[in-house]
Amino acid sequence: MTGDSEDPNADVQYHLEVGPEDVADTVLLPGNPERLEKIVTHWADHEVRAHHREYRTATGTYEGTPISVTSTGIGSPSAAIAVEELARVGCDTFIRVGSCGALQSEMDVGDLVITTGGVRQEGTSDEYVREDYPATADHEVVSALIAAAERLGYDYHTGVTMSADSFYAGQGRPGYDGFEAAGSEELVDQLRDANVKNIEMEASAIMTLANLYGLRAGAVCSVYANRETGEFRTEGESRAAETATLATHLLAKMDDVKREAGVDCWHAGLSLEDV
Repeated sequence: MTGDSEDPNADVQYHLEVGPEDVADTVLLPGNPERLEKIVTHWADHEVRAHHREYRTATGTYEGTPISVTSTGIGSPSAAIAVEELARVGCDTFIRVGSCGALQSEMDVGDLVITTGGVRQEGTSDEYVREDYPATADHEVVSALIAAAERLGYDYHTGVTMSADSFYAGQGRPGYDGFEAAGSEELVDQLRDANVKNIEMEASAIMTLANLYGLRAGAVCSVYANRETGEFRTEGESRAAETATLATHLLAKMDDVKREAGVDCWHAGLSLEDV
């Protein structure tokens, strides 16, 4: 316990300022608070429930499915706080919606990357569990994101994501006045050779915490830059938001089918053809 002045188990959470009645079971997690308005344009309705620091939360519906969004700010430390406090008020599924740098030459700016697992180069998850614990996306979230991208006709890639703690040195970019961190020149090449698909800053911590707590998590990011070709454009943000929104609806339907079939996990023998 931390004392009455800052009890993290209170009904209204200390950083997010949300309670159980403010959020749906599934929450989309963009970094930028301004991205919230772009996400909710895909919903039937929404209401902003809280805005404190970098954390802005709205809840609404899509095709009758309750859905929430909470911005996390930049980086894994603040994203972990969001997962912690949203889990405390009953949320059980988290989908990071963001932007990224692609590492493979065939990945175009504007494409989507659906994460299947993460390289934990961020330090936040190290505070929770040993460094060789894997950051893996929930297979149901991955399946829903793929199904959504397919239905929407968006180009996408699946694979391993590296999450860094630094936008500059930690991603192999020069720092101020040309500073280069040790190993930064080789970093991108090493990741590319290991078939890592993209770099961003939050996914591995979100997935690690979700796995530790028995929750579901995944990530879909739009490619803003290709580190192999040097191309850069802020493109595809709406595609990631729309894909994550539809995936939330599909996850709810998958859960309905599981209940009807009397099974705990989604598998290939079940169908969403009529959803």
